[in-house]
Amino acid sequence: MSVSPSSNGVTYRNIVLIRTDRVGDLVLSTPAIASFRRSWPYAHITAVITGYTEPVLRHNRDVDELVLLPHRSPFEAIAKVARLGKSADIAVGLAPRTDDIFLAGVTNARKRIGYVYRRRYLSRALAHLALSDWCLSEADPEIADRFPEQPVLHEVHQVLALVKLAGGEALTEALTLRLGDDDVTWAALNAPSGAVVLALAPRWFTRSFGADAVKRLISALALVHTDVIVTYGNETEAIAASLRSGLNSANVTWLGNLPLLRWAAVLAQSAVVVTVDTGATHVAAALDKPVVVIFERAYFRLCSQEWSPWRVPSAMLTKPPLGADPGPLIEDVVAASSALRDRHGSAALS
Repeated sequence: MSVSPSSNGVTYRNIVLIRTDRVGDLVLSTPAIASFRRSWPYAHITAVITGYTEPVLRHNRDVDELVLLPHRSPFEAIAKVARLGKSADIAVGLAPRTDDIFLAGVTNARKRIGYVYRRRYLSRALAHLALSDWCLSEADPEIADRFPEQPVLHEVHQVLALVKLAGGEALTEALTLRLGDDDVTWAALNAPSGAVVLALAPRWFTRSFGADAVKRLISALALVHTDVIVTYGNETEAIAASLRSGLNSANVTWLGNLPLLRWAAVLAQSAVVVTVDTGATHVAAALDKPVVVIFERAYFRLCSQEWSPWRVPSAMLTKPPLGADPGPLIEDVVAASSALRDRHGSAALS
């Protein structure tokens, strides 16, 4: 990832950090947020995020102020960010998206930085207009497949490059996700500790896996683990109800539509988290939990490097080819969850 020249020793009084996309991406930005705090400990740091992702930073001590963008009101969002820019020394778009780059530009701060993917030409054009400096990322599916010898930087490192671009030198690579005491208490009272958690998400139910395969997987996990927890949200509520009605395993607990930090607290007291390529991967990693993550076959080379479980024991698997029996993958997931559970348990006892 190439970085434009930047001088060290600069002082910022007011730092605005912008991230408008998903929960997992904001979790992966927490090392950069902490690094901005360490590099400029006396600065006022404002995080501009969405109401959906707000719980990720609710208890974060590296941020002084949270500004939530209004839902589906772009002009109000622009006006709110523009007002912040009146006192900002630097505005940082933490995601390689046109929204974040545009909002960083709207601040009109003296220094406006971000990063863009090489082949996202619209974002690159916008960066030329809106930003004073930017990083260029080589993370691209086609590049990753054509040049397998060239490693893809993890998103954590891509976002950390922005701290260096700003002149920061006190870097940390640790993910941060702080839970509320009430969330921890709720999980302790309502979910078995030490369980294997399967986090349902729409990506489980593609044509290469599907509801029947998920049902088989839950049953297989329940045969070898004392407790299995299945979590789900609004998008998978109906299919979770269908799966539940077809399973008779007494050791499977179903927890649906939990607030984000309450759900995270359930993961925090688990032994292993099983998920597809979603935010659950990164929430679990932030809580230091082993992860079994199943990626789509397409672009596996890119995704397994850019969004792999960060610094936790893990197994990364791919879905079977379209039309193939999912049985071997189910066996691999069960075996990996058992190995990670045993490994994590042994480490906890040592």
